Amino acid sequence: MSAERIATARLSARDRRAPDFFIVGHPKCGTTALYEMLRSQPRIYMPELKEPQFFAAEMRGEGRPRHLPETLEEYLALFEAARADQLAGEASPSYLRSHTAAAEIARVAPDARIVAILREPASLLRSVHLQFVQAMIESEYDLRKALELEGARREGRNLPRHGLWPQALLYSEHVRYVEQLRRYHAAFPKENVLVLIYDDFRADNAGTVRTVLRFLGVEDPAPVVQIEANPTVSARSRSVHELMYTVTVGRGPVSSGVKAAVKTLMPAGARRRLLGSLRRNLVYGDPPPVDEELMSELRRDLKGEVVALSEYLDRDLVGLWGYDDVG
Repeated sequence: MSAERIATARLSARDRRAPDFFIVGHPKCGTTALYEMLRSQPRIYMPELKEPQFFAAEMRGEGRPRHLPETLEEYLALFEAARADQLAGEASPSYLRSHTAAAEIARVAPDARIVAILREPASLLRSVHLQFVQAMIESEYDLRKALELEGARREGRNLPRHGLWPQALLYSEHVRYVEQLRRYHAAFPKENVLVLIYDDFRADNAGTVRTVLRFLGVEDPAPVVQIEANPTVSARSRSVHELMYTVTVGRGPVSSGVKAAVKTLMPAGARRRLLGSLRRNLVYGDPPPVDEELMSELRRDLKGEVVALSEYLDRDLVGLWGYDDVG
């Protein structure tokens, strides 16, 4: 959304409440668990829609889900149910990768608090790729080949036929951590931006959530309940995976016909239970073994970013993430 459109929309939406805080990413870094754990707090309001993705305007495309808000009025309506004694927030991991989201958020909510979560970049890319394959955003099941396609995909070639979020397939854009953080530090005071490290969150979920609550200024929080969310999985079969996509998400006359037939034959509740069971038992399984050779290559390529991030955050992430011996 352009600055002019946001300014115009703000006039018509000025009586609506904007979020007080944003979890801006990355994916596969615990953002879903953090969202669930925060929204269980009585002093926190987060909408049922976890990822509105409203401010990552340049990432919108033909495959944008219809349930996501398109206008500022629709977006702010997500927070209407927040009480006066609650802080309102949302979690959209695409905001950290977005080149425009930081400035757009600042225009609508200039005093907002920002929470970013960063993960060792090679393992992040592996997990993100597996998630994109699962979500049918990525059609190349081999991570090495998917990475090699980035040049062609920047030119609009070799994109998945489903066409969902092609910008997300530019994998190098996910791990430009210092560049991403600088966009938020340019748009918000330093004290309004909290950078978390995934390793800390994994080691102590509850302690990290308490850190976030203190950062948000929440006094006397309720006990924190640990939650495991969004585990990394792998598609067992490409053909079964694509069939499931056709039944649940796919567009076009064939997909629409299949979905209409399923809806006619089966009530909504039974349909959800069946699809959930099929996903768990037939479509997804444990992720494949790690390609250690590829991981070593990625770490060599990414060491400069890790060194720069360590200096930027004044924390030894080179040692924490095992980059000491990477040549």
